[in-house]
Amino acid sequence: MNIEMIRAADERIRGHVVETPLLRSAFLDRVAGRRVWIKPECLQHTGSFKYRGGRAAVSALSDETRKRGVIAYSSGNHAQGVALAASEFGAPAVIVMPSDAPKMKIDNTRALGGEVVLYDRSTEDRDAIGTEIATSRGLTLIRPFDEPEVIAGQGTAGLEIARQAADAGIQKADVLVCCGGGGFASGIALALEAEAPGLRVRPVEPENFDDMIRSLAAGEIRRNAALTGSICDAIISPEPGQITFPILQRLAGPGIVVTDAEALHAVAHIFSRLKLVAEPGGAVAMAAALFHDDEIRGEDVIVTISGGNVDPDVFITALNRYTV
Repeated sequence: MNIEMIRAADERIRGHVVETPLLRSAFLDRVAGRRVWIKPECLQHTGSFKYRGGRAAVSALSDETRKRGVIAYSSGNHAQGVALAASEFGAPAVIVMPSDAPKMKIDNTRALGGEVVLYDRSTEDRDAIGTEIATSRGLTLIRPFDEPEVIAGQGTAGLEIARQAADAGIQKADVLVCCGGGGFASGIALALEAEAPGLRVRPVEPENFDDMIRSLAAGEIRRNAALTGSICDAIISPEPGQITFPILQRLAGPGIVVTDAEALHAVAHIFSRLKLVAEPGGAVAMAAALFHDDEIRGEDVIVTISGGNVDPDVFITALNRYTV
């Protein structure tokens, strides 16, 4: 992985992805005790940053390879990003999804043209399922985070952050990034290293599913003990990637762990103050900025909202539970 791959991905996907803005809210600044700058990737096509990586990976394939089709495994956001990107090229896409993924994500993946294969994430191995289908049907596997072209696509958000921060006069800040396997965080980290070295990525994960943060602290990859049990389904992964972990080990600052309750509370704040819809996993970075201010330094903090594909009942629970 290198910055040139990210720049090349940026050239390929420019005009197809949404260049999401950098937003502010005086209300959120007061809660956080500093200036909070928000990168709302919930406004991206398919409702999350994952379209960036999906489009970058599919566009990097040869015409012949694309014609045979692609396969991906995902709890929903990567699924939708790959399904849309494949459909834009007229390529078939098989998506392996956990059976407990939000219904909205399963339905949306099918609506975007993906052939959905469901599995039980507590008893079955998605990697093994994806590899078997890919081999038997001659499909190209596009991994959700440990895939160079996917990381390059996610890194285009980092290029945008660098430009937007410079325009806003931000030279030094922590960039809080919602983190599962680390594709989004590592791509942004590589882009910022080259374009805005005063900005430092800090991964944010849900409590009990903080494999990346524990791995960074230990200096070696650590797995999660469980693969289910958090409302932050979008960012639950078994363990950090073999590509993403070394990047974040070199470039990232300390991670921040938030609770499910804090993530839900952040969902309510995002809706109330920004008029945006976020899913819990996409709101963990905001939760860190609002409720873990003692772990952050500086007058400015940049926060990603990585996705907005939330089931209505979860969203209603967040709004009913928290008055902001």
